[in-house]
Amino acid sequence: MKRTYGQTPEGAGAAGKAERNRIELLRSRLHLLDGMDRLLMTMHLENGNSFRQIARLVGMNEASIARRIKKITKRLADGEYIKCLRSRGRFTKQELAIAKDYFLSGEPIRKIAEKRGCTYYHIHKNIERIKEVVAEVSK
Repeated sequence: MKRTYGQTPEGAGAAGKAERNRIELLRSRLHLLDGMDRLLMTMHLENGNSFRQIARLVGMNEASIARRIKKITKRLADGEYIKCLRSRGRFTKQELAIAKDYFLSGEPIRKIAEKRGCTYYHIHKNIERIKEVVAEVSK
């Protein structure tokens, strides 16, 4: 039987338990994602599809899928956006939206500015403020 992502053999020890915990963390944060990112991660984590299978279904290159899933995994596991949500009382709705775009979606500042109808400078200042609050919360 072929082993799917997320299944580790019994008795795999501490490494297996750490991997299972990491996968459960990612699964618990899937609801934060939007659109294609959510679809890719669901296919990979929940359905156990390989990068090759996902690439065929989506119509993208296998290496592109692998890189994208790796980046999404890093952003989900990083937890910067989660820290923002935990201290949401310190942010406006726009700042939370900017934080989601920046920390979770990984969008560049220029694209966020275009999307939110703000200047690059305004978004940059907001991100700096958000990072300061996140650093303060992390202490």
